[in-house]
Amino acid sequence: MNHAQLTALGRALRLLGEHGEALTADTPDAKLHEVKADLKRALDLLEESVANAAPTTRCPEHPNGPVDEAAPDLCLLCETRRRAARRNEFNGPAPQHQPIQPAPSRYGVRGDRPQPQQRWLAELWNGQTWQLCGTPRRDRREAELFINAQRKAPRAAMAYRLVHEFTDYEVLRVWGTPVRIDIEPMGNL
Repeated sequence: MNHAQLTALGRALRLLGEHGEALTADTPDAKLHEVKADLKRALDLLEESVANAAPTTRCPEHPNGPVDEAAPDLCLLCETRRRAARRNEFNGPAPQHQPIQPAPSRYGVRGDRPQPQQRWLAELWNGQTWQLCGTPRRDRREAELFINAQRKAPRAAMAYRLVHEFTDYEVLRVWGTPVRIDIEPMGNL
């Protein structure tokens, strides 16, 4: 629910509360029809602001998860976890196997050393600085295709560049000309 929907719904519900305070035994039918119209308006606003389906379970972690009628919160996933915990209470914990310890190495094991990461970063010029656009890519061709698609978009940036990241950064190619733009409309006068 966005802020405008929240504000409109709050206003409609407050109006209904005022109608409820003003109701008496001798309220005229015209006033009741006005209350009915305001109630329909509030229901329409509520219908517009609800985005997801109604939850199928009472579980805050899995509101739309699978249902287990025997579970207190109707959540099959949480009930499976609880059943496994109860089973461990009766049967005891599962036996733990000791992993084989590798011989100590002066240089460490291959898994201890991080593998070099190579990525291509698509960046756009926002008028002040270069900013990342899109997600970093593992394939240079895919990154260039992404930048070409961005350049053809209706609200394309002034300039784009492709940066190669491999333990250091290297600018590979620049599309367009980055020009610094003052963000103040009158030039800070």
